[in-house]
Amino acid sequence: MHVVETCSEFDSKAPLQPVISVVVIGRNEGQRLARCFESLARVQGVAIKELIYVDSASTDGSAELASRYGATSVTLHSIRPTAALGRNAGWRRTSSDLILFLDGDTVLHPGFPRVACDALSVDESVAAVWGHRRELHPERSLFTRVLDLDWIYPPGLTEFCGGDVLLRRAALFATGGFDEALIAGEEPELCRRIRARGFKILHIDTPMTGHDLAITNWRQYWKRAIRAGHAYAEVSERFRNSNDSFWTSERNANIVRGSYWIVSFAAAVIAGLRFGLLPFACWFTLLLALSLRSAWRARWKTDELPTLLLYGIHSHLQQIPILIGQIRYAFEKGRSGDSRLIEYKTN
Repeated sequence: MHVVETCSEFDSKAPLQPVISVVVIGRNEGQRLARCFESLARVQGVAIKELIYVDSASTDGSAELASRYGATSVTLHSIRPTAALGRNAGWRRTSSDLILFLDGDTVLHPGFPRVACDALSVDESVAAVWGHRRELHPERSLFTRVLDLDWIYPPGLTEFCGGDVLLRRAALFATGGFDEALIAGEEPELCRRIRARGFKILHIDTPMTGHDLAITNWRQYWKRAIRAGHAYAEVSERFRNSNDSFWTSERNANIVRGSYWIVSFAAAVIAGLRFGLLPFACWFTLLLALSLRSAWRARWKTDELPTLLLYGIHSHLQQIPILIGQIRYAFEKGRSGDSRLIEYKTN
């Protein structure tokens, strides 16, 4: 891997306490990246000691854009430019005890870093703090409207976090950082190893970031779910024989549910050749009934009934591409051992 690095001084105000470093990763994020850096300029209550941007060989001038915003820009040229590779390259160039990780397609809430730092100061056993991530434009498509609810978790101690998080350097050193072999699921996998060291992961009830999935069509939605299935399979396999078999229950549940929806739909189609539309009508009625049950269970996330219904349908139908992602991982592992990147977003 060849690394090209250009440095510039981050323009900050007089030092404030606490002090953090910020690592932003991105690949062809375009103006989404500019929006991310602009949000960092509005941060309140903390001093940003250093701002590192790690670029995965973008072709849209992202590295140069980051330098214009005062970031130290690091470009990685790798056959498999994983998010884990970028995050490791970033935090290893920082010197603060606290490191804020952001994805280039996010907008940081100005008050989150200070609230997160205060949470870390209360309990030294807490290694990671994250808040609420929500979609910036849920109105742009049915897909983003539904997937926005996937970001909602109840506050409290959790098993894992996402890519936007404030982390202690000590926890990163203790675990060696993110697993660069993973093409997805690197944050939960790291959290599993962090918890094994006796640290805690805390989700606080405060806004953290706005996110831009930019999913506007079925193909993107499908590929993202395949990517999730790949992550379930690969990460759960790492800890299958451990005392904390992380994501194993989720992986097994998906195998059952995904297989059921595929087999039942195929059976309905075959039966329909003899009995007409009745078998398919029965299949769709069952899907609708189970979706309504899932929507009812998720009602604490939103009071928008149409969104809840769509979310209920999504929670079942996504099991099919997730299962395909698991199968894809098994196939690629058996063939070559190396997994290809699964990218669903365009600039």
